[in-house]
Amino acid sequence: MSVSKEAVTEAVEKAKGTSKKRMFKQSVDLVLSLHDVDLKKPENRINELVEIPNAFRKKKVCVVATGELALKAEKAGADRVLGKEGLEAFLNDKKSAKKLADEFDFFLAEAPLMPLIGKTLGTVLGPAGKMPTPIPPRAPVKELIEKYGKMIQIRVWNQLNFQTSIGTEDMPSEKIAENIISVLAKLEEKLKKGTRNIRSAKIKVTMGKPVEIKL
Repeated sequence: MSVSKEAVTEAVEKAKGTSKKRMFKQSVDLVLSLHDVDLKKPENRINELVEIPNAFRKKKVCVVATGELALKAEKAGADRVLGKEGLEAFLNDKKSAKKLADEFDFFLAEAPLMPLIGKTLGTVLGPAGKMPTPIPPRAPVKELIEKYGKMIQIRVWNQLNFQTSIGTEDMPSEKIAENIISVLAKLEEKLKKGTRNIRSAKIKVTMGKPVEIKL
């Protein structure tokens, strides 16, 4: 990654300085604009998960499973465990399916249930880039849930702009910088021309002004 941690940390500090303290905890967002990327070609689209080094907000994880795996998921702290009957209830209830897709950040699923998930939730989870990740046999479910709780999704699908929360204003700026560098490194890896495909990268606190990172 060509950008230094010091440069990103300095940009985060400047971004924090553009906003006065509020009555709520403000988020720190990474705002990216790409160029010279033809999103009409499927191979140029990006839908990647990045495990950031410094978690700041627990992501909500829904596990679709039955039997022993469902019990393990409940004990492991899944935000919701959805069984076969629960899935079938969404067959003729698209409104509730959409609500479910909006409520959870990530979905994990018992592999044999994937075809049923496609029938019941595929039309809402697919476009949102949230189709479940199959849980491998004998996988450590607790570790998986904890891992996805620290994930950030990078989705560049039909427009060249991307924005995601990367931290909160009360986090040390260098920790936020580490998260930003993780996302930029993944983008650099996926883009054909690396950082040359990034027109601009900015940091913005919720009520503040954007500050550009010099790449």
